Amino acid sequence: MVAEDPKKSLEAYRAKRGEFQIIDVPPLQYLMVDGAGDPNTSPMFADAVSALFPVAYTLKFASRESLGIDTVVMPLEGLWHAPDMDAFTSQRDKSAWLWTLMIMVGDHVTAAMCADAVEAVARKAEKKKTPLPALSAVRLETLDEGLSVQTLHVGAFDDEGPVLDDLHHRFVPENRLRLRGLHHEIYLSDMRRTAPAKLRTILRQPVARDA
Repeated sequence: MVAEDPKKSLEAYRAKRGEFQIIDVPPLQYLMVDGAGDPNTSPMFADAVSALFPVAYTLKFASRESLGIDTVVMPLEGLWHAPDMDAFTSQRDKSAWLWTLMIMVGDHVTAAMCADAVEAVARKAEKKKTPLPALSAVRLETLDEGLSVQTLHVGAFDDEGPVLDDLHHRFVPENRLRLRGLHHEIYLSDMRRTAPAKLRTILRQPVARDA
């Protein structure tokens, strides 16, 4: 059985470098964990990642065995916001960031399946004496972003500021749009194994059309 890869079929996972694209993102289902603080130093961030991926892999294998549905485990994603959005563009004050880390899962995944997966991961972690502090915070939720603007950023995360500033203050008003929802990032590269200059990240911003 060849695992289905939604990155190849969904426009939401395709973007071009140096180009802002207006797309309509369908409702998608995610495993989610909320947190706050600098992703480079916050234990909450590392804990969230450590909890999400085991649950995602457990769901993958359970779906294949019980439903005959096999999909690849999708990349890590994040929703980001702050009381002052300049923290993302000009100030880059990471200590002020609030975030939700996510992994997309198929519509076939139910709340009961998610609960069973969390329980299975907890049992394995207890057996191996490997603490997973964020595991109990993993939830299943549908995100309906709808009309959005996105682009592909290649490079270090700290270099995103000018791209986001251009999106917020030039492209959006020029196209008679307005910002809504939360800044969304999709990490197509493994940030643990990829040089900062080669990181590939989709930057997405939900928008609405001005009347």
